Amino acid sequence: MENTLLFLALLPGIIIIIFIFRKDKVEHEPMGLIFKLVLFGAISCIPAMFLEMGMGGLNPGFKEGTVEFAVFEAFAVAALCEEICKFVLLRLGSWRNRNFDYRFDGIVYGVCVAVGFALLENVLYVMSSGLETAVMRGILAVPLHAFCGVFMGVFYGAAKKASIEGNHGKALSNTVKALIIPMLIHGFYDMLAFMQTTTSSIILLVFVGFMYIVAVKCVNRYSKDDWKAAFYYNSGEFNENLGRLSVDDNNEDDISQWHYRP
Repeated sequence: MENTLLFLALLPGIIIIIFIFRKDKVEHEPMGLIFKLVLFGAISCIPAMFLEMGMGGLNPGFKEGTVEFAVFEAFAVAALCEEICKFVLLRLGSWRNRNFDYRFDGIVYGVCVAVGFALLENVLYVMSSGLETAVMRGILAVPLHAFCGVFMGVFYGAAKKASIEGNHGKALSNTVKALIIPMLIHGFYDMLAFMQTTTSSIILLVFVGFMYIVAVKCVNRYSKDDWKAAFYYNSGEFNENLGRLSVDDNNEDDISQWHYRP
């Protein structure tokens, strides 16, 4: 039974990673990098746990079961701490990697880190709570983390492109969006879950269904356009005729070594 529960806990995340990997049409990311980012996502659970404990202690006195408590726990504790930790590990694991050369790569990386976080969290919940938890979290909670990863990745990729182009103001604004938008999605979901009313449960299901549609459409859109969204070092604007970047294999983490490859 334990093996079955472990399999069910891991299955949703594996399906999501396979889906996003297959959507990376122009140039698949190395499997080593994929596994690394999933591991980084799992590692991000550790600082998130301590941050959440600290933030939870700042509760000004909201009582459990109230709307105020749900909002505080959802946005100020869970969403804030978890999305910051995921973003930090995402940045550490991929920002200067030579394979980060297309905007869709940001989505792949964001989803991998988010799913890594969700997988560890899911295993802990499922192994202690059983089959019903595995089914519910596989449909709701794990995809929720992936949705956040998609939108974090969209703006993370945009920040990377803007940084390469030297537009640091745009890079900063996209970095802020890469944090804020996942926090809002995550916080709204958790708020509805913490409220534990029939109405909030219905709204949560509708919200998750809506996010399935929006996230898949977003992935399909950026996957389709990925061939024209490469990053070009020292280029102020995109030029389809330049081809894609080549990198000196001996300097894979030094973007100053990047050059055009027609």
